[in-house]
Amino acid sequence: MSQIAESNDVPKATPNSTSEVEQPTPEDESRYQYYTGNQIPWFVRLMWLAFWCFAAYYTVRYFFPAVQREMVTPP
Repeated sequence: MSQIAESNDVPKATPNSTSEVEQPTPEDESRYQYYTGNQIPWFVRLMWLAFWCFAAYYTVRYFFPAVQREMVTPP
């Protein structure tokens, strides 16, 4: 166990050490950050297309006539 603790590069705390953490510069901090996007699969796009087609059909077929009836004769 002592061999593992000695092989780590973690400095040991001493009573005289300060508790301030060294802050890296923005250039150092952004050096290893790579942002990549994920491509949406074709079947997910197809599901969204089907959803929006159904939403348009439902709105025209059921919602607009119901709203027109409610405007003429409110409950």
